[in-house]
Amino acid sequence: MKSYIFLLATLLVSTFGYSQKTIYQSDSFDELSKDHKTVAIIPFEARLELENKDLSDAQLEKLQEKEGYEVQNALETYFLKMHKRKDYRIEFQDINNTNAILSQEGIDLLNLDIYTTQDLCKMLNVDAIISGDLTLNALISEGVSTDFDLMSFVSGTSDYGRIAIKLSDGNTGKLLWKYEKVITRKSGKNTYDIIEAMMRKSTRKFPYDK
Repeated sequence: MKSYIFLLATLLVSTFGYSQKTIYQSDSFDELSKDHKTVAIIPFEARLELENKDLSDAQLEKLQEKEGYEVQNALETYFLKMHKRKDYRIEFQDINNTNAILSQEGIDLLNLDIYTTQDLCKMLNVDAIISGDLTLNALISEGVSTDFDLMSFVSGTSDYGRIAIKLSDGNTGKLLWKYEKVITRKSGKNTYDIIEAMMRKSTRKFPYDK
């Protein structure tokens, strides 16, 4: 009986976990990206839905900005580490340079959405952009609990939010690749763990792999 319950629980968790992620790759990826040489990772747009937090608009804005930059940083760390193993056919622009150029152009997370992919790629002198957004009910950059019970996991009450990572072509502005995933207590204990785990478990390899 215990073995049956364990098997059922494993199947439920596996099925639920699988349904929580969505991966898209454009049929035109190879054609549109064939001449890509440099990709920029820009800060992510973050939306915080925190309970029991008495925050002013300015404080909330600051925290959202922090989470957005933390994901940008975590993605750069992941890609640079994987670059040594997989030898991507493109280079990633240093995020310090990316953020400096955006700042010089008067662009921040408050007005980033009014610029097109083509606008941003031209400013940054890159061929494509990795961008994204996240909705969170916890500050994952400060660390979160990874403890959970089966029922809370299956019901979704252990979820911390959702993240979407997008790769867009700088010439056409078209979406080339997207990975969207629910962030749960199984995802990791902080931003870096979560990013590494979700990218590593992607059912399709990152499309710039050689």
